[in-house]
Amino acid sequence: MSESSFSVKTIEWQGDEVVMIDQRILPLQEKYIHHTTWQEVGDSIKTMVIRGAPAIGVATAMGVALAAMKSSATTYEDLKKDVEEASAGLFATRPTAYNLGWALEQQKQIWGQPGDPEEIRARLKARSQEILDEDIAMCIAMGEHAAPLFPKGARILTHCNAGALATAGYGTALGVIRSVFKRDPSIHVFVDETRPFLQGARLTAWELQKEGIPCSLITDNMSGYFFKKGEIDAVVVGSDRIAGNGDVANKIGTYTVSVLAKEHGVPFYVAAPTSTVDLSLTDGSQIPIEERDESEVTHCGGQQVAPTGISVRNPAFDVTPHQNVTAIITEMGVHREPYTESLRAAKEGKLI
Repeated sequence: MSESSFSVKTIEWQGDEVVMIDQRILPLQEKYIHHTTWQEVGDSIKTMVIRGAPAIGVATAMGVALAAMKSSATTYEDLKKDVEEASAGLFATRPTAYNLGWALEQQKQIWGQPGDPEEIRARLKARSQEILDEDIAMCIAMGEHAAPLFPKGARILTHCNAGALATAGYGTALGVIRSVFKRDPSIHVFVDETRPFLQGARLTAWELQKEGIPCSLITDNMSGYFFKKGEIDAVVVGSDRIAGNGDVANKIGTYTVSVLAKEHGVPFYVAAPTSTVDLSLTDGSQIPIEERDESEVTHCGGQQVAPTGISVRNPAFDVTPHQNVTAIITEMGVHREPYTESLRAAKEGKLI
């Protein structure tokens, strides 16, 4: 198994339980939640105990395995029925994250073929662990591909959390930053808070502090100030889904950062595994955008900060057009325009 350099486990098997760190209460508390059913895993995905497309994919694969393991079925047909129900339930939790559906398809290749129920249960659990291990290896590869792109002493802005907590344990965008930092400890990272769920302030800043990577926390509306002052040399973000033309769905606010980067001539990089690339979508307009509960906007830290009854819109993601993306980094290499060609090559397993 590839090992993460990050000391905290995002998600893992402990015996027949799926254990996740509760990301909702970080950085003030480190609490782990034990899951024994697929329903519990689904609830943790939906309520953002675990979040980030790659981590959601791992959790989904483990949820399917749990469904099979907890099923009392003694025949293939009965087991199939139970796993199909679990797969449908897990699919409904977070519609934007492409890795979720990808993980379900990976597991369906096992339970979709008739066989001995006990063997299927064992294979589903083993495959979920493989997906976890593969994710860490892919993130490390992304970091190695991307590190030469950044100048010495680079000042890097990142949005949301695309670190160990968003993956199986190393990170996509933060995996890139980790790899750059190993080569050049003089870098500095700007972490925007990422309203409304504050993944930057709560999670990214916490990860960087734990590893001693120099960073500054800023509010979301400060990035333009630092771009204009010439204090940002590059942007790197993760992604929840990438369309075939290179349009990128990521946490709300990413598009705004990409516009600022383009205006100021700053390279804008996206780091994501090939499992996040959805070639069935020709462009980003076809990506479903999840809208979340209004309380995430009207409240902060459990305290109401907006008038009672105010109308709220709370899209969780936006789409950055491929024209604003300097390069997309996957485990297969650094991809540039035309993305329709370079991303397809990556999905076909060709190194770039």
